[in-house]
Amino acid sequence: MKIIKYKKNKEIKHGILKENDIYSIEGDIFKDFELGEKTAKLKEVELKAPIDPPNIIAIGLNYRKHAEESGLRIPDKPIIFLKATNSLTGTGSEIILPKLAADEVDYEAELAVVISKEAKNIEAVNSEDYILGYSCANDVSARDCQIRKDKQWARAKSFDTFCPLGPVIETELDPDKCSIKSILNGKVMQDSNTSDMIFSVEWLISYLSHNMTLKPGTVILTGTPEGVGFARKAPIYLKDGDEIEIQIEGIGSLKNKVIKEK
Repeated sequence: MKIIKYKKNKEIKHGILKENDIYSIEGDIFKDFELGEKTAKLKEVELKAPIDPPNIIAIGLNYRKHAEESGLRIPDKPIIFLKATNSLTGTGSEIILPKLAADEVDYEAELAVVISKEAKNIEAVNSEDYILGYSCANDVSARDCQIRKDKQWARAKSFDTFCPLGPVIETELDPDKCSIKSILNGKVMQDSNTSDMIFSVEWLISYLSHNMTLKPGTVILTGTPEGVGFARKAPIYLKDGDEIEIQIEGIGSLKNKVIKEK
């Protein structure tokens, strides 16, 4: 089942997408819900980020080949950081290159997990019971801030529009065997599979829940594979006029244009 959030006639609501038709949701997406009546065609609406998360929790260096291309050792435990919720944006919206850090903005294709109910100190074997579904994400990062200027990750990854998410929340997915790609102006930049993850989705949810309470709607970004811009011999960064697309098998395609801050 594909859950979306959409705007039509100035009203924003959740719905269920089946091919090109949108159906209403009867009930609460965090509790019990089912398919309602058909309300719109996909072409008639504006898609928004599919959830408004209380927190965006991200994992660094969670793909073996990405750790290798970054020249860093494989971590013994997950590297956790946070992205501010103001960074959230949806498919079809614009990624804005900020005036303070416009020159080294990088893309990162990531599988996102959405939490369905409060999770605290749960075991990995029970993690599936706490998952609403999965989405595509782009962990956009200002590398100059991250690596040289600040030497930490909060500002670099939290500029406005630096967390595109969508287009849907897919409730039925095997997160351990999905192809994942980023495509910049039609050229494939990252081409991997979630099977290269160091820490599985289920293990990550359990680990995070032992460190902090995961509230319903929490979004977890599970790391990016090799092929990011800063790690290339001739670095490639996002620039005004670019289009960056994240594709994850079984979920769909998240597309965003890139513009300079005015």
